Amino acid sequence: MNDLVPVEVVGILPTGPQGFAVFLGNEEKVFVINVDSYVGRAIMMALRGERNERPLTHELIGLIFEGFSISIDRVIVNDLRNNTYFARLLLHAESEVHKKMIEIDARPSDCLTLALQAKRPILVAREVWDEVEDMSELLEKMREAQRKQQEPPDEPFFGGETK
Repeated sequence: MNDLVPVEVVGILPTGPQGFAVFLGNEEKVFVINVDSYVGRAIMMALRGERNERPLTHELIGLIFEGFSISIDRVIVNDLRNNTYFARLLLHAESEVHKKMIEIDARPSDCLTLALQAKRPILVAREVWDEVEDMSELLEKMREAQRKQQEPPDEPFFGGETK
């Protein structure tokens, strides 16, 4: 486990009509993963503990996992190549007949959404962690800008506490 760094989603903000920047990090540093607007909204809902009236895709996946006694063990952002992040979704399935750990390659954005919905750990491989640029200063500037606004916007949520 020494080669994995625990992180949390510490902020999210729009990057334009097509996407969001998701800030991941801990007290040491923060980095950014860009996601499309659909997944960005799903991540915001998961952070807030909100559910759609009808299940969205990520909620549906969670319901299917639950129906088949599959739980998310953790997600790992395990690689960074050509400015593209890669991740693994680690699942645990157990029934009266079998017990199985399953590791699936998945987009980090999907992994983050599922981990947040299930309240499961998000980890980053040490080599990825060491490679990413620290964006803590940018996140703090954005938090400060939000604090200076008279009325913080309802959407999008960014830079606040997620616990």
